[in-house]
Amino acid sequence: MDDHQLPPELCQLFADGGRGRRLPPGLPAGDVVWPDPAYTRQVAAARPAFWMSDEHAAGEDWSFMRVWHAHSGLWPVLLDESAQPWAIGQIVPDDPMLIGHFTAEGFMTEVWQEWVSQMPRDALAELEPYGALCPGLAPPGVPRADPGDVADWLAGELAPRGMPLGLVAAGRGADALAVMGWQGALHHNEWMVPMAAVVRSWEDRFGARVVSVGFNTLDLSVAAPPADPEHALHVAAEHWAFCPDNVVQGPGDLQGYADQILGQHAWSFWWD
Repeated sequence: MDDHQLPPELCQLFADGGRGRRLPPGLPAGDVVWPDPAYTRQVAAARPAFWMSDEHAAGEDWSFMRVWHAHSGLWPVLLDESAQPWAIGQIVPDDPMLIGHFTAEGFMTEVWQEWVSQMPRDALAELEPYGALCPGLAPPGVPRADPGDVADWLAGELAPRGMPLGLVAAGRGADALAVMGWQGALHHNEWMVPMAAVVRSWEDRFGARVVSVGFNTLDLSVAAPPADPEHALHVAAEHWAFCPDNVVQGPGDLQGYADQILGQHAWSFWWD
């Protein structure tokens, strides 16, 4: 028997039973998390949404699982439980195949146009210098480090807060958001699949990686952040469409927010 095969509890996360996937021995104590049918208002799920450790994880634990992702098919996430415990199952898993039906630019344009149509003209100052005209997606950033190394660094920074480790059967971090049924941006957008499409685009253009999720938070590492003020302002517009609370309840306008993210290797999002 291959002693690197997935433990039975992790095999449950895959539709094919985890065939061909492997992970070294030593998985910490933990259990799978199922969606609560009373919350999802759907029929009982065919398989659990993710696995979660019993104890808090170290940054090294996250990094180890990231390195093994190519073999295990399991993307690691640090699970912030400061709002409420993940084990109660208030999650709504989605098929990651649906993510490909959406684009980051389409999502941004829709959010922008809807907001402009509902707000008084004087509110457009919040979106200066773009105003009513959505600027579209920002150009890609220039990589300043390896994305995996930056993700490992951020995991090390966040882990001391005390968070269990989650493992999600997903090909990439953005897809893990849909697979695990994360509902963090529910008050901004009712369906998380288009949000995952945005994160996919950031993975491709900015070397972003999903490191930690909470019930209304998301932490990404960024290997290719905007390096000049104009680029940062353009990226700030994307962040506003993705998470308006970051701007509105933060510096209050795009320019102030752009100053905050300029050259930063971590993007943190919070929805009210």
